[in-house]
Amino acid sequence: MISAIANAIFQRVINDYHVQDEIDHPIENPYEGSSLEHLLYLKCWIDTAQWHMEDVVRNPDIDPKDGLYWKRRIDKQNQVRTDTVEYIDSYYLTKYADVIPATDARINTESPAWAIDRLSILALKIYHMEQETLRTDVDKNHIDTCQQKLDILLEQRKDLSKSIDELLEDVASGQKYMKAYKQMKMYNDPSLNPVLYGAQK
Repeated sequence: MISAIANAIFQRVINDYHVQDEIDHPIENPYEGSSLEHLLYLKCWIDTAQWHMEDVVRNPDIDPKDGLYWKRRIDKQNQVRTDTVEYIDSYYLTKYADVIPATDARINTESPAWAIDRLSILALKIYHMEQETLRTDVDKNHIDTCQQKLDILLEQRKDLSKSIDELLEDVASGQKYMKAYKQMKMYNDPSLNPVLYGAQK
C-alpha cells in the first residue's frame, strides 16, 4: 500500500531533518532519483523546511526586513512544493496511462498527489504535537490537551491513508479516473501579477 510507504518515508524525513534542525541543511535524499520514493522524500523535506520557516516568520519580535525575507522564502518554497506535487501526479498519470476507465468511472475531488500532500503535512502535525506532549516545562492541562489533539491527528492519518490507498486501487481498476490540473498560481508570475507587471512599466 502506498500510504504505508509514504508514511514511513515521511517519518524518516522528519527524523532526518531534526538531526540538524536547520532550514538550510542540504537534502540528503537516499532514494534513486527517478523513483516515487525520491519524490516522496523530497516532498516531505520541502514541507518540513517550510514548517520551520512559518515558525520563524511568526516571531512577534522579528525585524520587519527579516519578516519580509522569510515571507518571500515561504512563497518560493510553496511554489517548489506545488511543483513537486505535480511531479508526483505525473508519476501516477504515467503509471495508469493504459488503464481504460469503466463507462461509469468517477473522478475524485482531488488527485492522488494532493491527497499525499495532506498526508505529508499531517505527519508534521503529528510529530510536533507529540513533542508538545513530551514537554516538561508546562502543566498537566497542556499535556492532556495536546494528547487529545494527537489522538485525533493519528486517527485522521489512519483514515486519510485508507482513502489514498482506496483511491489508487480504484484508479488502477478503472473505477475512477484521474486528471491533474496545474495549479496555475499567479502571484509569482511577473506576467500575471498586476503588481509585478505594473512595476515593469
